[in-house]
Amino acid sequence: MKNNSGLSYNSRKALMVNIGEQAGTEIANLIAQMAAEIEELRRTKVSVTRIVPGTAETHEHYIEEPI
Repeated sequence: MKNNSGLSYNSRKALMVNIGEQAGTEIANLIAQMAAEIEELRRTKVSVTRIVPGTAETHEHYIEEPI
């Protein structure tokens, strides 16, 4: 049985039993948030096609924009 968190009931229960209810819930929620973010990234991913053949630019740094 899967729930919205991405983890089955048994997985959530095992976390809570083995590391405590509060920590298990926190980890399960973190996993759920990460899974949702990964799914969003997969859904919005775009392919980049180089227009000029033979120019392989190497970028030593990346500029990140806030979400």
